[in-house]
Amino acid sequence: MPVLLPPAERSQDTRVGAPAWREAAHAVSRQAHLVTDRCGQEAVTMWQPADSVRDPHVARHLCRAAYIQPWRFRVEMLKGGTTMEKPPPGEGVTLWKSKMKPPAWHARLPLPLLRDARALQTAEVVQAHARGARLTAARLCRAQQQINGQLRLLQRQREAADCRLSEVRKGLLLNAQSVKLRSYRPEPEQVPDKADSMLTWEKEELRSMKRKMEKEMEKSETLLKSLASCRDTLSFYCKERLQAVELMNQPLDKVLEQAGRHSWVDISRAPTPRTQGQKTPPPDPVGAYTPECSVELNEAKRLLMESKETLAEMSKTESDVREQQQQINDRVCATLAQKIQETLELKEKMNMTLGLIRGTIHRCTKFNQEMYVTCGLIKGPLSECHLETREKLNRALVRVYQRHVGTQLPEAARLTQGTDQLQRHILHMEKNLKELLAARDKLSWSHNCKKIGHEVDHSVVRLRRRQQHPHVCYEEALRLVEDCDPRTQPPERSKASAVPK
Repeated sequence: MPVLLPPAERSQDTRVGAPAWREAAHAVSRQAHLVTDRCGQEAVTMWQPADSVRDPHVARHLCRAAYIQPWRFRVEMLKGGTTMEKPPPGEGVTLWKSKMKPPAWHARLPLPLLRDARALQTAEVVQAHARGARLTAARLCRAQQQINGQLRLLQRQREAADCRLSEVRKGLLLNAQSVKLRSYRPEPEQVPDKADSMLTWEKEELRSMKRKMEKEMEKSETLLKSLASCRDTLSFYCKERLQAVELMNQPLDKVLEQAGRHSWVDISRAPTPRTQGQKTPPPDPVGAYTPECSVELNEAKRLLMESKETLAEMSKTESDVREQQQQINDRVCATLAQKIQETLELKEKMNMTLGLIRGTIHRCTKFNQEMYVTCGLIKGPLSECHLETREKLNRALVRVYQRHVGTQLPEAARLTQGTDQLQRHILHMEKNLKELLAARDKLSWSHNCKKIGHEVDHSVVRLRRRQQHPHVCYEEALRLVEDCDPRTQPPERSKASAVPK
């Protein structure tokens, strides 16, 4: 059995080993213990987040309680007076049973699944780049489609504007042809009037419209070249982005719809602040959405806005020019028609005056002939042998009467006076007949001039109404002006066709 020694004996050092030997062993043991604690603490610290390392001066349970306090659910008061527990905001795993939400744990050292994790991360990066490339390609493709559509609209509007410009040029040719036709009128009909003023005014207005439309055509041509260049650049960038996406399991339009950005679907629409969906990614020189793409899309938006404004201006100008040209043509035709009516009235009055002067000439000629007959009757026959006995001045009654002094008869003197008076009236009547004939010739010539002027003005109005038809092209009107037909040249006025004196 073991023998218990008394205390006095126990306190005595009965150890055999030397104290230095024991101290050396204790020192080695203490050093090993310190190394063990330090390495264990460092190992735990490597696997724990930085904020979970406890303070060595605080108790372990207090450190743990303070560390997990932000994980617990929070109690919120509702309007009805009831309470509801909610997990704290932020990322983490929600533990509904224990009512805690610890944050995501981030290891400081590589884990055994590092290879698979890095492979998954690489796949996610590649997929994100592919999604970005698809989305950028979809935006570029949609922008290209809209630019192409705007290009077609601008081309159609340019065709309409070019057609209207051709009509304006045709109007200028018709104005020149109208002036040329009116120059064929006789000289008395070429007195400047309101019709000539209207033709001059029409020429100035048509020239102004022509200059305005030519400026718009030049502006639209510059915009058309810019749109074509932007479309080609967008197509190049789109093809460049599609090179990074070999397999596409959905169309580009579906990509835009999934992005939830209507402003991306229609870049001509200004994005609203309430738009829900993905935000426009910032330009990345090494990403799918490069600064060049951003600049080109902004240029496409600017060109779309500018082209819409240009289309509206061209459409308004085209309609205004069409209406203004129609009004000008109607006013000129109305002025010419009024001139035709006035010429017709003057011609009718001249025709009536010609009839009156013709009747007067006939009556005067007949009266003159009767005076010649009367003068011949008063003079008597040419031969004395044809005189009757009662007409002879040496008849028996006259000789008996003349035997007395102062009984001279005035018969011969009165016959001579009557003959002279008739002769004077005949000369005066012949003079009046000459004046009447001269007035008739002048009036007839003026009536003929009015007739020619009426026909020329009527031909001008008929020509303008026929050539204003949309089926008459500019080339046909140009041939009409350039044709040189000798029959249509103004005739050279001879001495016989001059104005009668």
